[in-house]
Amino acid sequence: MAVIGERMASQTKASKIEKLTALPGVGAATAKKLVDAKLDSVSKVAAAGASKLVKAGIKAAIAKKIVSAAKGADKASSATKAVANKAKAAAKQAPAKAKATASKAKAAAKQAPAKAKQAASSAKNLAKSVKSKAKKSSTAKSKKIGPSPKTPLSKMAWFKNLKK
Repeated sequence: MAVIGERMASQTKASKIEKLTALPGVGAATAKKLVDAKLDSVSKVAAAGASKLVKAGIKAAIAKKIVSAAKGADKASSATKAVANKAKAAAKQAPAKAKATASKAKAAAKQAPAKAKQAASSAKNLAKSVKSKAKKSSTAKSKKIGPSPKTPLSKMAWFKNLKK
């Protein structure tokens, strides 16, 4: 049983070393030193700073490079996680939003015939008012003041006044 536990521990140690070797300036030996110093993840290395890396047995110039690379990788990782969380939240909310939109569309569809009927009746009323105004204006044009064109000149008032 002790052999299985050792294998599992070595596998996790090996995977931690692999993750750390992804950083620029970190080889297998440097990664092993970091894991032995309990700095076994990129975020732990970024948070540790150069002084802790020097205490773990890494040269100061290399420690500064490793810390800056780890901070950049950690920022990228946290940004990726944030985007993934937002995407998950949006995916969870999508069915509810679709359902709400569908219910709004359904309500609008129910109201559409009533609105169409109302629009038709208002158009009818408008047409009636336009017709009645047209009739009034046409009757106003037919009411002329004075004699008709068929009336002879001798019967017109101005002609009678001329004779006198």
